Amino acid sequence: MPEAVVIGGGIGGLTAAAALSKAGWRVTVCERAPSLEPVGAGIAIAPNALAALDTIGAGDDVRELSAIQGEAGIRRSDGRWLVRTSAEAASERFGDPTVLMPRGTLVDLIASRVPQESLRLGTTVESVDPVTGRVSTSAGDLTADLVVAADGIHSRTRQALFPGRPGPVYAGVTSWRLITPWPSAVTGGESWGPGQVFGVMPLAGDQVYCYATAPAPAGAGGGQAAEKAELLRLFGGWHDPIPGLLAAAPQESVLRHDLYALARPLPALHSGRVVLLGDAAHAMTPNLGQGACQAIEDAVVLAAVADPAAYTEARLARTSAIMRRSWSICRLTRWSNPVAVRARDAVMAMAGRSGATLRSFDDVFAWRPPRP
Repeated sequence: MPEAVVIGGGIGGLTAAAALSKAGWRVTVCERAPSLEPVGAGIAIAPNALAALDTIGAGDDVRELSAIQGEAGIRRSDGRWLVRTSAEAASERFGDPTVLMPRGTLVDLIASRVPQESLRLGTTVESVDPVTGRVSTSAGDLTADLVVAADGIHSRTRQALFPGRPGPVYAGVTSWRLITPWPSAVTGGESWGPGQVFGVMPLAGDQVYCYATAPAPAGAGGGQAAEKAELLRLFGGWHDPIPGLLAAAPQESVLRHDLYALARPLPALHSGRVVLLGDAAHAMTPNLGQGACQAIEDAVVLAAVADPAAYTEARLARTSAIMRRSWSICRLTRWSNPVAVRARDAVMAMAGRSGATLRSFDDVFAWRPPRP
């Protein structure tokens, strides 16, 4: 039985462990944290990721949590629609909905498909030899036929494999995320203002996931009470229900993170026996909602092709294109000049009326996993 070591117990690493185990590999997951604690509040699982999760038997469990219905799209800060569609139209076009769910729920669903004996929590990976597959850890050495580096945006493995490549760069905006109770129906989607974005996404169980971005110096920010106050200052005058959602949000639910991403794609996603997966391979801004989705795709493709070079061939072009597109949208959201904002909004409204916006996601959402 071939041996695989997975570095990192996040969504991508766990999906890789589940997919490889199902494909007949003996897998060891090294996670430095003492428990599988998800980072972040909510997560969007798009149709392409749902198709990938079907390969490990988790897709239908995620579909049951779908809560977005009716109108969706992008609005201005005053509530006027720029791009308007419906969740039903998107689901009909792509064969599946986009499911918003708490990140912890997804982690639990995927982890339940990983053999419990595969998990080594509280284990730090110290070095990896791409030639021999030896993985040195705080609990001793391991040797594997395949090493999967899913160790995040600041991946030490990526730095070791590609020492001349620049690391992640600050995208110029910080982000806030929160989950708040809300018993009334809300319309899902994003609202764009000068340099700012606010997203509202209904979850199952009378909860709403909210996220926001705005330009800020890297490393700024205070405690959670200060962050809630900052959100109210920035977005408290926007259209309903945004002010009410912020007022109802428990301050301890507010998370703030500066956004970093790789400015340029890597030349390859593997070296020797080691492959890079998820943020370690192609850290991107969240503007397409594809960060975790691409990590899930990576995992099931890797299990299907079972070869590092074939994995790079299958994944590099696709993930590089999505990285660049996310960066482009991030730059658009940062525009604050009134003339530029009006021009941007006019173009978006025109695209929305023509139906081009939904069609533009065909190449992202229509992806389906390869057969083993």
